[in-house]
Amino acid sequence: MTWPDNWCLLKTKKGMKNKIILLVEDNPDDQVLTIQALKNSNIINEVIIADDGIEALDYLFGRGKYARRDTTQFPSVILLDINLSKMNGLEVLKESAKTKKPNSFRL
Repeated sequence: MTWPDNWCLLKTKKGMKNKIILLVEDNPDDQVLTIQALKNSNIINEVIIADDGIEALDYLFGRGKYARRDTTQFPSVILLDINLSKMNGLEVLKESAKTKKPNSFRL
């Protein structure tokens, strides 16, 4: 399958429309382009935007402004930029992999 064919699986998979997408992107223009691409592909999921790697981890682990988030509910898809400010995408992956929480997300 080519990348666009895989991408379309998100919108057709049963029950996917109520799932959250976490977009980790520090460039506002790329955030807009990504949201537009999702809309153009008829992907209607809620999208949470984290502006950097630290905010992404805060969202995933319910810290900072996300302290009241239900941390048993993880995003179904994480779109992660590798070249982020504050903490790059590879560091986010390393920190995420350290969790031992039950029912946590898969990398």
